[in-house]
Amino acid sequence: MPGTILCVAEKPSISKAVADHLSGGQFNTANTGDTYTKNYTFSFDFGGRWGNCNVIMTSVLGHLTEAKFDDEYERDWYMPPPDSLFNARVRVKVDKSKEAIADNIKSQARWARALFIWTDCDREGEHIGTEVRTEALKGNPNLDIKRARFSNIERAHVIRAAKNPIDLDERQADAVAARIELDLRIGYAFTRFITNNLRTLGGTLAIDEKGKRRVISYGSCQFPTLGFVVDRYFRVKNFVPETFWSIKVTHRRDDIDVVFNWKRNRLFDRAVVTILFERCINNKIAKVIKVQEKPTSKWKPLPLTTVELQKMASRFLRMNSQQAMTIAETLYNKGFISYPRTETDRFDKGMNLRALVEKQTQDNRWGNFAQGLMNGGFKQPREGRHDDKAHPPIHPVTYCAPAGLNSDEGRVYEFVVRRFLACCSEDAKGVATDVTIAYGEEEFNAHGVVVLERNYLDVYPYDKWTNSVTLPKFTQGERFEPTEAMMNEGATGAPSFLTEPDLIALMDANGIGTDATMAEHIAKIKDRKYVYTRPKGGGPAAQSAAPPARGGRGGRGSRGGRGGGRGGNNNNTGGGGNGGQEEFIPSTLGVALVVGYDGMGLETPLSKPFLRKEMELRMKDICEGRLTKGDMLRTSIGQYRGVFEQSQERVEVLKRACRRYVLNEAGA
Repeated sequence: MPGTILCVAEKPSISKAVADHLSGGQFNTANTGDTYTKNYTFSFDFGGRWGNCNVIMTSVLGHLTEAKFDDEYERDWYMPPPDSLFNARVRVKVDKSKEAIADNIKSQARWARALFIWTDCDREGEHIGTEVRTEALKGNPNLDIKRARFSNIERAHVIRAAKNPIDLDERQADAVAARIELDLRIGYAFTRFITNNLRTLGGTLAIDEKGKRRVISYGSCQFPTLGFVVDRYFRVKNFVPETFWSIKVTHRRDDIDVVFNWKRNRLFDRAVVTILFERCINNKIAKVIKVQEKPTSKWKPLPLTTVELQKMASRFLRMNSQQAMTIAETLYNKGFISYPRTETDRFDKGMNLRALVEKQTQDNRWGNFAQGLMNGGFKQPREGRHDDKAHPPIHPVTYCAPAGLNSDEGRVYEFVVRRFLACCSEDAKGVATDVTIAYGEEEFNAHGVVVLERNYLDVYPYDKWTNSVTLPKFTQGERFEPTEAMMNEGATGAPSFLTEPDLIALMDANGIGTDATMAEHIAKIKDRKYVYTRPKGGGPAAQSAAPPARGGRGGRGSRGGRGGGRGGNNNNTGGGGNGGQEEFIPSTLGVALVVGYDGMGLETPLSKPFLRKEMELRMKDICEGRLTKGDMLRTSIGQYRGVFEQSQERVEVLKRACRRYVLNEAGA
């Protein structure tokens, strides 16, 4: 039967794009009580049991609701005491700034037959969908509730999503609700505990650089992220180089100097290396014991995930991860690329990738390469091991000429296109030659590569693979006297400070945040002045001198020689935007917090990723039906309460670290 269907998107840009596609560009626009959201009206044939319906398309601005404690807990940071926040009642209600949006949904739902939710298809989107549902049902308790499943706003894809609605995923929504409540309880309790105790020390711990009362915040993701930066800082500062010795053999043949590297690489005992070197010299003659020539390949990249986009943007696009995600979100909202928040690194075999390649043939930079793929060069992309079952890898949806984008958007779009075309190409191919010689009692190896077919490298300049020295002909069993043999001395080198790609990789490996939130956590520790950045390889940090080193580590182990759409803070703090990678240096406060908490000897250290990783795993268990929201809350709150109680008992350790590193008190 005909009627009205209310459609609600997560952000205004998606609302307008969907309305444009479903209406064929023929829609009416009406204002709402909110400046940024509009109501678009038109008709559309949804097919099946829905048929041809009138449609009201509108949107929210990210989350509609906020979780808060009762007013008695909001007014005073001391009473009730912070530990009471683990049990205090949490209320979820519409954010005051979103009340007009909620009223619009209730009003439009009153005469609707059904609600179709068009929020992003991820955990956060499912939770926002339940918020929309709650408000709509207040206006009309008899609504049918469905959601559109989509990963980009290309016209055919949107129409297919409209005609094939599914149910909201309650488990994913529950996982987000649990995380929101935990973050509120844990963040409030620890932030107040730390701030209240450290303000008593006075100085910069009581008053910040703007003359306001200092707030020292805690977050279950930001503290482990800070921990990675501080740990690497001390590994660098406390590194003690070790001297090593090695042997290198060189032989000139056919005007080519062939370098044979020692199979042992290096040893840390000069006397032993001297003996082995003398045996080589005394033997005089080297013997070729192995010659191997075989095909080799440099694999094309895997399809693009969010984490990989953030790392590559920092390395090659002169922007930090938060800037990259903001720009990718903009490109998605404009319909140029697919949804940029995805863990999936394998394309569904049913996707028509050739059609996406064909759209890129008109570009004067990579069009010829794309045409070559269409003319027979197309190869199915590699398949990674990750599939979030919600979104495909990031890929271009349609072609956009350079004039349609600003400089930053153009760089990100170009990277996404080139990555996609590289995925649809063939591995680079070459020939590798290895020659192994016995000299004295030691073995040495020479290696050479000749690149025969560049293939994907022709469109993907972010990977390098070039010819090494071409080896002259050697025959197994032949003997020769090397032109030169040398014993060399070197020293192990310190590790580098963490760059943003390094930090993202550590967060990803340790389950800190999600692919969609890592950039926000990094921005947060910069915004809190726990870390600063500087150009890689030296130069002044943005602010504050680095603190002195603590107890020694290092030595032999080192080798030498989501934007505003969800209501979040869209602060592009920190850098990368002016060119080159940056490295992270902890501030004195950042060091003091990590050293202080590590020094407490807690059963589960807050600066390490274990607690948060367990929380993320429990959220996954909720999504997959192995755990309920209530069980997850009870377990995680119990864990953090235990750590909180231990922190209260040992708070003097934290104060001592702050006196030493922040206030520079002697003997602290």
